[in-house]
Formats: sequence, structure tokens, C-alpha cells
Amino acid sequence: MDRRRLLTLLAAGGVAGLLGAGEARAEFPFDTGSSGIVPPVPGVTPDFGPKTPIGPGTIQGLPGDGNHMALTIDDGASSETIGGFIDFARTTGARLTFFVTAYYPGWLDHRDALRPMVDSGQIQLGNHTWDHPDLTRLSGGAIADQLNRCKDFLWDQYGVDTTPYYRPPFGRHNAGVDAVAADCGYTVPTMWYGSLSDTNTVINEGILLDAARQWFRAQSIVIGHANRPTVTHIYDQLMDIVRERNLQLVTLNDVLIPPR
Repeated sequence: MDRRRLLTLLAAGGVAGLLGAGEARAEFPFDTGSSGIVPPVPGVTPDFGPKTPIGPGTIQGLPGDGNHMALTIDDGASSETIGGFIDFARTTGARLTFFVTAYYPGWLDHRDALRPMVDSGQIQLGNHTWDHPDLTRLSGGAIADQLNRCKDFLWDQYGVDTTPYYRPPFGRHNAGVDAVAADCGYTVPTMWYGSLSDTNTVINEGILLDAARQWFRAQSIVIGHANRPTVTHIYDQLMDIVRERNLQLVTLNDVLIPPR
């Protein structure tokens, strides 16, 4: 294997590219230090293989066969936790998708640190509304306002068009909500296959790790939240699960061709 290909795989967290698709088939093949974390390789664009075209409509997993996993992080009520996820991505090279609730000040607090990672494609931003209402209880005009305010914020602050992916707060949407969202450019409601269980009334590191062991699987979309700092204490263990199962963390843009 040539050096460029090896570096590309490393930047993607791509031990899976060396070992092939699937879950938990081999040990991590080379020493990466005590934490087992592979630092990102600057200037190297990961290769995730051919992208899959999708049409309009709800998704809750990544289509096709492979060893990809999309770790998606919602809300942002805790500025500390947003910063923790940014540090996690910077240190490990993990690729993440944030579904931003734009009302929370943490998205401005960390803009200067986050924007270069958005510009590089390592972190993708999606729309999670302005201030997290139940969209099924709003009028069409209010739904559009929620999505467009977040959309405009992310364009103004991060220079990105977040269409077509939106995540309805609480996962609640219906045909009426989706029709208004589509008029705003959001044709792909993005749900999830599994959760880190970090919205429970009581959480601890063990609960989060048990959820990760249950739901970190090939071609899954997993939801977490940047609301409480508990998750910031277990990043190494989360990456250990990713590597034990030979998964590649990806953004939605890394592997999907959205509808036009």
C-alpha cells in the first residue's frame, strides 16, 4: 500500500479500510499510543468510496453495504459540551454531523474553532430549528420561520447551506411539517437508528457506553446531544468501540448524494 493511501485511511479513522467492511472482525492492526486514537493527517482528504444517491424522504440509516457510521450531535445547550466535541474531532480526526439548534449561544462561542472544521468537511452542520419546538404543533408559517432562522444563522456564521438535511425536534414530524420543510429546501428529514441515551433524566458514563455498544453498527445513524458534559469524559472509550468494530465515522455529505 502506498503512503498516500495509508494516510488517507488514517485520516478517516480508516482502519476499516485496511480490514474491510463489517463489525468486530479484527484487532486494531498497529500501535497508536495508550488511547488508541489516530490523530488527523492535515491536508489529506479521506476516501470513503462511491457516494450513494438518495431521493427525498426520511432516512434513519445509511443506505447500502459498508462499514460507515454517522455520529450526529443535536442541540447545543451546553457550550462546554460543544467545545468538547470540537476537541474530540480535532484530536481524533472523527467526522461528525451537528444538527444545530441555533438559539444556543455555544454556536457563537465556538464559531472560530468550529468553522475551519466545517470548511474542511470534517464536520457537517444540519438544521435542528431555531429554538427546538415541536413542529407538529406549529402553523406552516411558524415551521418555516423556525427552519429559515436556523438556515440563515448557519449561512451567516459558518457560510454553509444546510439543505436538504433537517432533524425535527423530538423526532416529531408529519406530512404537513415535511411539506413546509421541503418548501424551505429541507427534503430529507434525518432520523436515527440508535441513541446514546443522553437525554434520560439521569445519565452517567456507563449508560452512555452501554448505548454505544448497542447502537454503534455499520451503516447506522446514531444520535447524541451537546447538552450535558458527561459524554466528554468517555471519548476514548467511544473511539475504542468504533475501532473494535472496524467502523468509519462519516458525515452525511461524505457518503450521500442528496436529491436535487
